[in-house]
Amino acid sequence: MLTGYERIGEQRYRESVGFHYEEFTVGDVIEHRPGRTVTETDNVLMSMLAMNLSPLHIDAAYCETLPWGKPLVSSLVTLSIVGGMTVRSTSGRALANLGWDHIRLPAPVFAGDTLYAQSEILAKRLSRSRPGEGIVSCRTTGTKSTGEVVLVYERSFLVPCRAGAGGAAAAYPAVPDAPPAPPSPAGSAPRESA
Repeated sequence: MLTGYERIGEQRYRESVGFHYEEFTVGDVIEHRPGRTVTETDNVLMSMLAMNLSPLHIDAAYCETLPWGKPLVSSLVTLSIVGGMTVRSTSGRALANLGWDHIRLPAPVFAGDTLYAQSEILAKRLSRSRPGEGIVSCRTTGTKSTGEVVLVYERSFLVPCRAGAGGAAAAYPAVPDAPPAPPSPAGSAPRESA
């Protein structure tokens, strides 16, 4: 059963992201939640980080003269947000991203739109050159909260098998338990955090 947690001791669990190769089933569809509302800051900041100086994304006065009447969210921003939404339940354990194919952007995204996504597992096979690892392919669809499709793409990534070398290498280091909190001085009330 896939739960997003691993039991690592008595009454102790560790959150986990992504799956091992064996845990993917071709045909499974995963709905990625929560959604994400795109902000103007997302669009301007990411456009500047990527050195995307197109006025279509960052100049509201210029965009008032265009058919949209307002800035369009950069497709790279949409791809980053939708792609990021999928990682927890697809490629969170990936050893390598192998590429994207057939990327389509059928409708525009604007600041204030809320995006959701789902991924369908299309194929999987064991790697011929890397024992203990496999290649998984999926199709991801990004939609607005209205159901309008704004992004579709296919992606392949390399993941470890449960007993593969990659899986062992990806183990987290042991972190000692935090020491207990010191007792409050006699007669004083416990401090509240802000």
